[in-house]
Amino acid sequence: MPPRGHPTARQVRLGSELRKLREQAGMTSAEAAASLGWERPQVSHIESGRWGVSGERVRHLAAHYCVRDAAYVDALASMAEERVKGWWTDYRDALTASSLDLAELEHHASCLRVIEMSIVPGLLQTEGYARAVFAGAITERPAAEVEAAVQHRMARRCIFQRPSPAQLDAYVHEAALRMRYGSRSVMREQLDFLGAAAEWPTVRVRIVPFDAEVTSSIQSLTFAGGPVPQLDTVQVDNAFDGAFLAAEAQLAKYRALLDRVDRIALDVSESKKVIRSVAEEL
Repeated sequence: MPPRGHPTARQVRLGSELRKLREQAGMTSAEAAASLGWERPQVSHIESGRWGVSGERVRHLAAHYCVRDAAYVDALASMAEERVKGWWTDYRDALTASSLDLAELEHHASCLRVIEMSIVPGLLQTEGYARAVFAGAITERPAAEVEAAVQHRMARRCIFQRPSPAQLDAYVHEAALRMRYGSRSVMREQLDFLGAAAEWPTVRVRIVPFDAEVTSSIQSLTFAGGPVPQLDTVQVDNAFDGAFLAAEAQLAKYRALLDRVDRIALDVSESKKVIRSVAEEL
């Protein structure tokens, strides 16, 4: 079986978790390979996400590493057994790997907490607004690529159509409501939709007002809850791409940031009033 040329962020995450468990057990990759009757390169390929591994072998490795957290081991074994081709893979030839990885992250999340400073969260964007965001990027994109990005963004909302959707807590700075992307009618449609989405049973939109005392550490991000806390993930935005973070120290830092933002954001009721007020100004 040849190694994967481009493992997904989720495949890399599984491998990195197995490497972390091995290192915590004080074992070398050669010792881990010997426990399964493998050569050392096989363990290296698995830990880099370039080779798949069965749930049974994940459990074997966990037992060999003396991991006693049954829920954590079960979650890792479930990740290893995933064989479903997600809808996002249809965009593999049109979009960046990080765009596909974000859709997969949202698909598997047990809950989502999002901070946006300058735009409406992607999961809650209208088609017209998303098109204006993508078309207005500094790096000009071909029309076909812009359209693929828009349709991919719209498709991400399918997570809300499942029988038991994940809870989304969206913290949106007031600046994001007032920054213009597209025409006034596009903005009005977007704000009306955001107000409607705030009524969905598993969506809470919280506005961070201009007069709130913010921390200098605040930034746009997506925090995706895993099946167990050890598998939480943070996706941090920048102007041109996104990075996925999973180290425990990083997770702790972003949990603290989200808790800080939660304390300064308006409550749901007041947030809806702000959204309506800004929409009425257009």
